[in-house]
Amino acid sequence: MADGFDVTTRSMLRSNEANWDARTPVHLTSAFYGLDGTRTPFDWFAPFEWEDLGDLAGREVLHLQCHLGTETLAFAYKDAKRTVGLDFSSESLEHARRMASEAGVDVEYVYADVYDATEALDGHRFDVIYTGKGSLCYLPDLARWARIITELLRPGGILYVTEFHPLLNSLGPVSKPGEGEELLLRNDYLPSRGAVEREATYTYTDGPALQGTRVSYEWMHGLGDVVNAVVGAGMTVSGLRESDMLPWRRWKQMVHADNGWWRLPDGAPRIPLLYALRATP
Repeated sequence: MADGFDVTTRSMLRSNEANWDARTPVHLTSAFYGLDGTRTPFDWFAPFEWEDLGDLAGREVLHLQCHLGTETLAFAYKDAKRTVGLDFSSESLEHARRMASEAGVDVEYVYADVYDATEALDGHRFDVIYTGKGSLCYLPDLARWARIITELLRPGGILYVTEFHPLLNSLGPVSKPGEGEELLLRNDYLPSRGAVEREATYTYTDGPALQGTRVSYEWMHGLGDVVNAVVGAGMTVSGLRESDMLPWRRWKQMVHADNGWWRLPDGAPRIPLLYALRATP
């Protein structure tokens, strides 16, 4: 797995894989993911994502770090010629394959770490490479990630990254007696040095405690780090959006937006919670 890293980093990546295997059974039955039909694959996309991606008919799409494939299914529904999801959690992919089969759509799932994607996909190139929300923080080396993207992207293709804004992780609610909660800066905005170790009994969804590895590691990346990695790999950034909406209710004071997502209430400062980057080789 992910050759080229030191022993400590490889151990962290193995822990992350085991942790996501442990999260999978909880996510499958959670209201958060709504796999009982209460949420559709399209619920996880902002409208502007489809505007930026354009018509997918006849195109080959690769979804990196796809987890359960909830978003991956949407690309198949959008008539992509070929849809491939790649993830390092074998437990996640087992259920992703089952859900694709039950949905009657043709999606290929590949078990591999992102850093091994070129070999795992036999060097095949795609028209669109998509990376969804909450993925980049599990990558210790963005420059290497971006180079792999260039190995897998066809000339004229599109890299599309939709990620949680670094500001989202910097803010945290603080209770004020009689006034509810106030968002304050509680964590670093700029990347810290090295990995952040997290030990959690529960995952980010509703559901029971994890049965398995509870320790995971994250690497914080600023928006500038992502842009510089992409540009440094020889790609051209052709679009960058920031949004004040999220596909789930991060904080209690958030309210429903018109598209079914969540935002801070009227009167609250408008701040970026999500960003989307579009780049071409």
